[in-house]
This record gives sequence, structure tokens and C-alpha cells, in this order.
Amino acid sequence: MASGQQPAAGWSGSAVQALPADGTTGTLVGRVWDPAVGGPSPVLVTADGVLDLSGTFATVSDITESVDPAAAVRAASADAPSLGSLDEIFANTDPTSRDESKPWLLAPVDLQVLKAAGVTFAVSMIERVIEERVRGDIEAAARMREQILAEIGTDLASLKPGSVEAMALKAYLVGEGLWSQYLEVGIGPDAEIFTKGPTLSAMGTAEQVGVHSSSEWNNPEPEVALLIASTGAIVGATLANDVNLRDVEGRSALLLPKAKDNNASCGLGPFIRLFDAGFDLDSVRDMTVDLDIVGLDGFTLHGSSDLAQISRDPADLAAQLLGPHHQYPDGAVLMLGTMFAPIVDRDQPDHGFTHHAGDVVRISSPALGSLVGQVQTSEECAPWTFGIAALMRNLAARRLL
Repeated sequence: MASGQQPAAGWSGSAVQALPADGTTGTLVGRVWDPAVGGPSPVLVTADGVLDLSGTFATVSDITESVDPAAAVRAASADAPSLGSLDEIFANTDPTSRDESKPWLLAPVDLQVLKAAGVTFAVSMIERVIEERVRGDIEAAARMREQILAEIGTDLASLKPGSVEAMALKAYLVGEGLWSQYLEVGIGPDAEIFTKGPTLSAMGTAEQVGVHSSSEWNNPEPEVALLIASTGAIVGATLANDVNLRDVEGRSALLLPKAKDNNASCGLGPFIRLFDAGFDLDSVRDMTVDLDIVGLDGFTLHGSSDLAQISRDPADLAAQLLGPHHQYPDGAVLMLGTMFAPIVDRDQPDHGFTHHAGDVVRISSPALGSLVGQVQTSEECAPWTFGIAALMRNLAARRLL
């Protein structure tokens, strides 16, 4: 992907757009870089300001490990100082115009592992099969798409993975020579769950998101991400952009790490909405996630993912990630996958969609707000330099450990 010019000022929108439809009614936790202490602080977003919770919780992981995270942050906020208004902090988050002497937003997670589930919707499963069959050749994808859909159809949304019916379909596809590793994780008993990026590498809202410069076929993946405690309890949710290099993964599934994990290729935010009396896992199951892309070339694209069409229940995906078989002492983020698989031609017929540098990507849902990022090559995004060791040194210097 070639680099390009910056979008016009104001591309990131406003703090009001970042918030859920009900504003600060929910329990919204985030992270802010505070120049006064040279490091990040967990915060609670309220109508009265962005409150610094670091005096009680050194990390967001500490919050999600609480018995009742929402109640814990509400209690901690009583004496928490304000870092400023959300309007001020949000306006200072865009890296192209940031005043580094003032606070700005970060991705709302820290020590949690960054995990993602793939092929959890029938539509995206078909697209993965196509990628595999054409081995990343974008010109062959349109022809193969028509052929694959004619052979296996698209009525797979109601099929429960691992069921007797799913296994019967698997046997049929094997017999017809149409089986694929993507169909295996789409309708087989085991979900595809992979590491999206290293701990602390996620980008927050109003920041740049990275696409490897070598990729010529790529797209955003708008998703909901669960926040899971070390106990396996699901304690909240946020929005995610699981940026994917379709040409790279299409060449070989063994290239999934290269397709998924690059500088600035994981977007999360803007905030974690913790589960409380007004928001729970059923709220997540009923969510629709919208995607809007606006390019500097005038190209626009809208898509959506309805979580009701997911083939594996979010609780099942969380149980496949974390349990007696695998522990995550600092908790985990789990992106639930997307049904968004853009096939709209952008540059020329039968070439489908791919990003251009400068694209503005907005992922939104009424319950979780809006996560926005501006696409740039991974090589030209700001390098990731603040890792686990830097965080521990900073927290120790602040006497928060």
C-alpha cells in the first residue's frame, strides 16, 4: 500500500461522536497518557470530566480483575482527580496535531493479551475460502466467489458448529473436493482463535491504523471485543478494528501472523463499557456494528455486522480461549470476528476493495460509541516503543506498584 497525504483537519470527529448513544450513562473506562507523570492512567469517563483512577487501580487489568469492576470504579471515582474534559482530551488525541504537554486518549486496555476469533460469520467464512482458493490473487477472486457460492451456497448462518448437521455437511464437502481449512473452523467444533498483537500494542481512537506497505489487498474488520478476567468472567466490551491483509493470508494460512500483526494494525476503543445493570452480555449479543470508510479519492463504503448472525455464541468463544486448558493471569481481550467482507470494486473492475493511505475508518455501535482511525502504512505510523518493561518502570516510579 502506497503512502499518501493526510486527510483534512477534523477527520476524527468529536468527543460526542465517540460516546455511546446514552452518553456517559454506562460505566466507561479508558486510558489516558498523562504527560505530568510520563505514563498512562486508567480513567472513568463521566459527564463531569475524565477521572484519574490510578490512585486505586494502577492498570485497567486491575480493574477488570475486581469482583465487580463497575462497582469498583464507581467507588474509586469518588475521590479521583480530573484530568480534564473529554472534549479537551479527545481533541488532543490526533497524533498529527497533538500537544504533547497535554493528556490524550490511548487504547483502553493494557496488560490483557490481544486475541481474535476468525471465521465466526458465514459471509466472512466464504471470503476466507475464496482467499485460499485464489491464493491471494485479487483478479481471480470475483470468478471464484461466484463458483464457490454456487457449489456450497450461503445458507450456513443457522448451522451450529460441531453439530451432527455440520459434520454431515463436512463429509459432503470432503466428498466433493470442496473442503477448506476455513470451513473447518467455520462449522467444525473448534474455533479459530489467534493472537492479534503483543500486549500493549493496540491503538486507540482518533489515531492512525497501520497496513503493511507490501499489501495490495486488505481491509478493516469491524468487531466487538470482549474484556475477559483471568477467572473467565466476561466483564465488558469495546469496539475493535482487526486490520487484515487479504493477499498475505490468501497465499498461505501459515502467514496469518504477518497478515494480522503489524505496527498499528490493532485498533480498540474508544472505551471499555463495563457490564452493569444497564449493559450485559445479552446487550452484546443484540448489537449491530456499523462501518464507514471515507477515502481521500472520494470513495465511500458502508457495511454492518449483526452479532445475532454470529455462528458461535460469544460465551462459547470466551470459554474456548480461557479455562482449565489455558490461563491468562492479566485477563484477555477477545475480538469476536466480523461478517464484513467488502467486495465492492474500488480501483478497477473485479479488484474489490482495498485500503488507500488516508482512508478514515469509523466503526460504531449505539451501545459502545465510535472508534475512528486514519489508515497509513505500518512503516509510517508512529513506532511502538512503550512496552511492558516501560510500563512497569513508570508505575514503580509513581509508587503505584
